[in-house]
Amino acid sequence: MRLWKNSPLDAMHLAYIVLQFVTMLWMAHGWERFSLLGQVGSVALLVVIMWYNIVVIAHLFTHVPWFHAEWANDTVSMFNSINIGHSMQSYRLKHVRNHHVFHNDLEGQDISSTYVAGVDGRHVHVSAFGYAFEGACLDMVSVIKTHLLFIRLWSVGTDETLLRGLAVRSEPRRSHELRQIQRDRIANFLGLVLLSFISWKWTLACYVPALFIAVMLMSFQNYFEHYGATPGERFANAVSYYGRLYNLLAFNDGYHQEHHLRPQAHWSTLPAVRLRYAEALDEADRVISPVPAVVGFLRRAGPLRYRGTVTSGRVAAIDP
Repeated sequence: MRLWKNSPLDAMHLAYIVLQFVTMLWMAHGWERFSLLGQVGSVALLVVIMWYNIVVIAHLFTHVPWFHAEWANDTVSMFNSINIGHSMQSYRLKHVRNHHVFHNDLEGQDISSTYVAGVDGRHVHVSAFGYAFEGACLDMVSVIKTHLLFIRLWSVGTDETLLRGLAVRSEPRRSHELRQIQRDRIANFLGLVLLSFISWKWTLACYVPALFIAVMLMSFQNYFEHYGATPGERFANAVSYYGRLYNLLAFNDGYHQEHHLRPQAHWSTLPAVRLRYAEALDEADRVISPVPAVVGFLRRAGPLRYRGTVTSGRVAAIDP
C-alpha cells in the first residue's frame, strides 16, 4: 500500500515538524545555560520556526493531509498541535470550512476576515498591526481556555458552537472530527507539560512569547494576503506573490489567489492552477504583490490593483 497520499515530497514537511519538536526540547534543556544573547536568539528562532510551521506546513496539511492512512494523519495532527500551540483539527475546520467558504468577505462571515468591524467597505483597523495584535490576543485567550478544559477532558462542549457548527453533520465522520480536536488538545497539553517539566522558565520566557508573536505574524500575513483584493470576485479575492525564491522555500505559499481557486490542490500543482485559469486571471483587475505577504507593509505606498499576464509574468498598475 502506498504511504504518501499525494507526493513523497511531503516527507520534507514531516521532517520539519519532527525537527521543530526536537529543537524545542533542546532549547528547553539548555535554557538556563544559555547566555542572555543566546536566550534572545532562541526566542527569535522559535518565532520564525513557529510562524513558518503555521503559515506553510500546518496550513498545507489542513488542506491536503499527507498520508493514505487516516490514523497516520490523525497522529500528525496530534503531534503538530504541540508545535503550533493549537489543535490542528480546530485550525482545519476554521480555515478550510470557514475562511475558504467565505473568502475574506465584507459581511464578516469569515471569522478571520480583514473586514470584520470595518467601516464603508474598508479593512478593519488603521493598520495591519492592530488586526494582527488583536488576533493574537484572542488566540492566546482561546489557548488558555482550551488548557482549562481538563475538567471535561478537553472535549468539544456544547458551548463551542463554532466548532460544532463547522464539523460535518453526518456520522460517524462528525464524531471523529470532534474527537480529533479532543485528541489534539490532550497532546498539546501533555506536550506543554513535558516541556515545562524540562524547563518551566523556558516555557514562560520563550515558548509563550514566541507563540504569541508567531500568531501575530500569521494574522499579519493573512491581512496582506487579502489587502486590496476584491471580496466576492472569484479571480480577485486574494493576493498572490510570484517570487521564485520565496515560493521555493515556502512550497508555493505565494500562490494565494490560486490557492483560493483550488484550495484542495496539492502545493506542487499551484503553478499549474495559475496556467489553467490564465485567461480569467489575466482579465481580472487583481492584486499581485511585489513582496511576500509577511512583509506586505512594504507595498502599501504603491499601487494596489494590477492586471497581470500569466504566461509572461508581467504586471501593470491599474490605479495609482
